[in-house]
Amino acid sequence: MSATDNNGQMTGREAMREAMRQAMLADDRVFLMGEDVGRYGGCFAVSAGMLDEFGPDRVRDTPLSESAFVGAGIGAAIGGMRPIVEIMTVNFSLLALDQIMNNAATLRHMSGGQVGVPLVIRMTTGGGRQLAAQHSHSLDGWYGHIPGLKIVAPGTIDDFRWMLGPALDDPDPVIIFENGGLYGASGEVSETDPGLPLDRAIVRRSGHDISLITFGGTLPTCLDAAQELATQGVEAEVVDLRSLRPLDDTTIMSSIARTHRAIVVDEGWKSVGISGEIATRIMEQAFYELDAPVGRVCTAEIPLPYPRHLELAAMPSVDRIVAAAQLAMQGRTPEMAVA
Repeated sequence: MSATDNNGQMTGREAMREAMRQAMLADDRVFLMGEDVGRYGGCFAVSAGMLDEFGPDRVRDTPLSESAFVGAGIGAAIGGMRPIVEIMTVNFSLLALDQIMNNAATLRHMSGGQVGVPLVIRMTTGGGRQLAAQHSHSLDGWYGHIPGLKIVAPGTIDDFRWMLGPALDDPDPVIIFENGGLYGASGEVSETDPGLPLDRAIVRRSGHDISLITFGGTLPTCLDAAQELATQGVEAEVVDLRSLRPLDDTTIMSSIARTHRAIVVDEGWKSVGISGEIATRIMEQAFYELDAPVGRVCTAEIPLPYPRHLELAAMPSVDRIVAAAQLAMQGRTPEMAVA
């Protein structure tokens, strides 16, 4: 039974659960595997009730070995199945990095195109939930560095519902980074698949003064910041990247051509991160469109603290984004203001 209520609303976890249900109902090859996805219903309750509906052959609890069950998922994909592998939080994926980077991402290339790995890996990412330094990482950009993978990050409940289908249809591995802060958030869900390509960015709010470029869990923060900026007479355009590999350069540069200023907002760390990649691409492709340097708002360069006030102070916030946008309107960046 669909989790959508009478107003077409779902939470993030309900939307992803419905996406998995419908995929499994439509294709017997699709199954879910991971730690505690069955009887426990998933660490974040995303798969609650699915064991009763589909049975242990298709909702498989695995041993506590990310390398083992991701490797099993790769083997199942090579063998013709369509596995959905859930890794509880992104930090645990580092235990399977050899499988992801050296096998899933490379086998098509190393086999001369003969062996594909149609695998979907779902991971919970992001901070803001007082899970402390070991369970609050935003490593989306790390994985975006690896050729052979597609990396997507839903920032709306509608994308939680509809990204999984095209990811399962892809002949190569797709990683879905699900920000944990969005599991309990509610939003409208389209009744039918809107048919958006996985690699397409979307302008979530139109504007003409500055572009706020973001993805995943910081999308709602940027939309709130844009609303606050509007009260100050600044109309911000909000670009939801949705995909980190590949990046949709066309949508990014089109936004820059309209606004001539940009702030990149990323919950990950600034140093050697995805925000630097996006800023560089803007400089390479749209330098003469810019009226100000590209600014960045990222998480502080520290392991995230446990105390809530310190954790929130370290992460991108409406106040920090608004302040960065105000500086950009003056032709400055946060770094220039500090100097």
